[in-house]
Amino acid sequence: MPFQNIHASYPWEQIREKIYNSSVSDVRNVLNRKNLHVSIEDFCSLLSPAAVPFLDEMAERSRQMTLRRFGNIIQMYIPLYLSNECQNICTYCGFSQTNKIYRVTLNDEQILAEVHAIKKMGFDNVLLVTGEANNSVDAGYILHAIKLIRPFFANISIEVQPFDTEIYRTFIAEGVSTVLVYQETYNVDSYKQFHPKGKKSNFQYRLDTPERLGKSGIFRTGLGFLIGLDDWRTEAWFLALHLEYLKKYYWKTKYSVSFPRLRPAEGVEIKSNITDDELLQLICAFRLLDENLELTLSTREAPAFRDKAISLGITNISAGSKTQPGGYSNGINNLEQFEITDDRHPYQIAEVISSKGYEPVWKDWFEELRV
Repeated sequence: MPFQNIHASYPWEQIREKIYNSSVSDVRNVLNRKNLHVSIEDFCSLLSPAAVPFLDEMAERSRQMTLRRFGNIIQMYIPLYLSNECQNICTYCGFSQTNKIYRVTLNDEQILAEVHAIKKMGFDNVLLVTGEANNSVDAGYILHAIKLIRPFFANISIEVQPFDTEIYRTFIAEGVSTVLVYQETYNVDSYKQFHPKGKKSNFQYRLDTPERLGKSGIFRTGLGFLIGLDDWRTEAWFLALHLEYLKKYYWKTKYSVSFPRLRPAEGVEIKSNITDDELLQLICAFRLLDENLELTLSTREAPAFRDKAISLGITNISAGSKTQPGGYSNGINNLEQFEITDDRHPYQIAEVISSKGYEPVWKDWFEELRV
């Protein structure tokens, strides 16, 4: 059974009500188990308002589980924006087609200038990002960019428009090991509201993307939702349901979860609906759900929050990020997808990681094991 059928069998409001009706005793029953095993049903309790008083305990367990599985290593990566051209209307995104911004798609010379600037910062792990524009940043453009930068990086990830399985296989053959594809929201009604036009308005095609990735033989798939589009607790439960399905049927693939909180952007008035403590609760809940899961935190978050999260379950962290094409080499302004909050230099982030007793890693250790 495809996941879209499973997703449709769980009414959004019914799951939301179950989460918010969880009690303190429900949370305590989960945390009191000698061998902590969190089921998808238990996850409701850990996401609930009733779990807030247990945040310190959840955080300590998350820290211990992460150290046991991943050691004292924090992987660092950086996004490389290739284009801000987009044919979608997404009401929360600075790249939305309706925004009157200057559009840029990098050529080979510009891409290599970005690559050299990133290499000077020390990175060997890069994430390629584009808007969704079939004419300018189609599969051929992305494949060419992958081939162009492959000699410079040990690990290449991509966050681009969804594709069919065969296209993903061509990307993998050229060195891509990770594809990030965020559902944005698992609520079908909200999805329609925030994606009124463009290829991205097809909820089911996007929802099925991780399955196509699993069939392609991808090494790692990154999942997530955009925090602020709907109730974050209910979103997280559906994300966990999606993750459990994928782990069952595409068990050879590794998985990561990101926690992107809405940030200001051109033409965007929506604000995030989660506090810092609630975001920590969300991170810890996912760690308790799956100790093997990679957890990623971006420069959307403030320095103080990121510094704290390093020791509470996060395994991957971005640094020095620019969210516009050409941002590292020529400093083009007013092209951003969204505003970042942590603008510290990558070496400053590495120093913070080291000061907390962790080792900053500038390339992908899983890639090392795979080669």
